Amino acid sequence: MSNAADVVIIGGGIIGCSIAYYLAKKGTSVIVLEGSDHIGNGGSSRNGGGVRQSGRDPRELPLVMYGIKNLWPTLSEELEVDCEYHQDGNLRLGKTEKHKQILEGLTERAVKVGLDVRMIDGDEVRKINPYLSEEVTCASWCPTDGHANPLTTTLGYYKMARRLGVRFITGEKVTELKKVKGKLRKVITENNVYEGDTIVVAAGYQSRKIVETVGIDIPMTQNMIECLVTEAEPHMFDQMLGTAEADFYGHQTKHGSFVFGGTSGFEGVNKDNGTPICNSMTASCECRGIMKYFPALADAKIVRTWSGWVDMMVDGVPVLGNVPEVPGLVLAAGFCGHGFGIAPGAAYNIAELITTGTTPVDISALRYDRFKTKI
Repeated sequence: MSNAADVVIIGGGIIGCSIAYYLAKKGTSVIVLEGSDHIGNGGSSRNGGGVRQSGRDPRELPLVMYGIKNLWPTLSEELEVDCEYHQDGNLRLGKTEKHKQILEGLTERAVKVGLDVRMIDGDEVRKINPYLSEEVTCASWCPTDGHANPLTTTLGYYKMARRLGVRFITGEKVTELKKVKGKLRKVITENNVYEGDTIVVAAGYQSRKIVETVGIDIPMTQNMIECLVTEAEPHMFDQMLGTAEADFYGHQTKHGSFVFGGTSGFEGVNKDNGTPICNSMTASCECRGIMKYFPALADAKIVRTWSGWVDMMVDGVPVLGNVPEVPGLVLAAGFCGHGFGIAPGAAYNIAELITTGTTPVDISALRYDRFKTKI
């Protein structure tokens, strides 16, 4: 079997799988290389499932707005899986004056980009969600936000991409990229050499090490986040929930379980030994915070917890698009823990960039060269 394709994608998460799908729909031949033994082994299977526009940096907001308007509403039918997509709004909650100031700033910047989001007081919050405690004094409310199932959505993109002829290879860890006559051409793994006219690096934090082999540095670090899921509870609400300082977020699934994620501040004590390991302190911290917002969940039983590393860019938004210094290289990494909801929009635009040279959404603010020194 040939180890050459029009496009070689490094990374088999939802970003890599969805780019592969949209490219294959256009008749482009694609090989996807995944370093682990499992598709979606990184953040794609370790997140809370938010499909939100509110609370985002204005530079990436147009991409997720594009996806929510044009792609998410029909994604289950297109991918022939139940993505469990709910568009029932997002309450980003606040309890203090500091929280209110944070939410007002996020709301003001989002409105300037054209998002339907507004500030509401505690009484209106509880009209939307009567289970919230009296400690909640304000929130931002975006009615077009929602949530979905990361596992089934990633699987759907993978399944449909394979049906369209995309070749997926797991357990194929990339060690080096190589140019041929000044253009990126080869992907070297521990066992093989692959060739493509375009190489897309969508491997989360591992992207930094991979592109270093052609002299490119992506300024990112990694941070641990943890999630928990409860036993099924009676239906309470459908909104996606978050907080002003993003210390936790979550929603109730269609099956009744609650999925919550967040941080405790203790994540730095976890060592990266190749296997994400939960910290015994984090779930307890998350639960104490959750109960202050949702007293009704005080007796809910936790079924399991899980953790994962987030690829954090220094300025909080991903790197997307071509790298001028390395012709043939396209970056799609550094999604900072909120890559799931933006994935369809980002992937569709990257596929358009590769095949047509243009994108429906202006992604120039997310280009790699934004880090160049201004003279």
